[in-house]
Amino acid sequence: MLINKELCIGCTKCIKDCPVNDITMTEDKKAEIKNKRCLECGHCIAVCPVAAPYSETYDMTEVIPYNKEEFEISPERLLNFIKFRRSVRSFTKEPVAPELLSQIIEAGRFTPTGRNLQEVSYIVVTEQLKKVKDMMYAALDKKADAILSAEGEMPEASTMYARIWKAMYRNYQAAPDEKDGLFFHAPAVIFVAGKSRTDAALASSNMELMINALGLGAFYCGFGILAVNDDPNIREFLGLADGITVESCLVIGHPAVTYRRTVPRQKPNIKWF
Repeated sequence: MLINKELCIGCTKCIKDCPVNDITMTEDKKAEIKNKRCLECGHCIAVCPVAAPYSETYDMTEVIPYNKEEFEISPERLLNFIKFRRSVRSFTKEPVAPELLSQIIEAGRFTPTGRNLQEVSYIVVTEQLKKVKDMMYAALDKKADAILSAEGEMPEASTMYARIWKAMYRNYQAAPDEKDGLFFHAPAVIFVAGKSRTDAALASSNMELMINALGLGAFYCGFGILAVNDDPNIREFLGLADGITVESCLVIGHPAVTYRRTVPRQKPNIKWF
């Protein structure tokens, strides 16, 4: 991280806002980044009134000056948007355009990560979706066999899911174009992976909001996460390195259903101290 000394006016805003205290003031009243503890978080870039800080690591053409009209959204509108989103499991046959998938990933890319490590990765499956789906069905069926063979020793919930996976696999094998209880015939899937479960989960949440903003639909496929992380063949096919786990499986498509209102929820469980 660097400072354009010709632009710097010595206002100290970057010094005060640096989360790791890595910026000092020189004798000539110019900010200077020591780059000893710097996280490259970009706070200095965002807060400077004259755009003096810059990075040689990142693409500075991505930096957008703030303007209220394009950046702000009312709290009421945001909350209504969150309330109205639905988990969609009914999709049209229309494919999801690559540029839309790229916008979804952008929402994940700009999600905060611990220590700004930005170690979240994204695996987009469209052309190879049938192959991945077949592998996942087989993996769940194999896992179900292992659970059912030790049924008396397994929790009731495990055996319940095992029977569900067996039924899903049978139905899919009998009519793959009609019975898809895993992806519900959606045309695209994004696996969000990383070393940090929190970072990947936060990215996924923002991505799901972007999916809805684009007029698409999605749901989180928990069975998909289980199948990928549990089967080394799928992990190898998707290029997942050791230590990297899939934390969400976003199944995406154009909705074949129209929702007309929000739904109620339980009252929040809150403790005030």
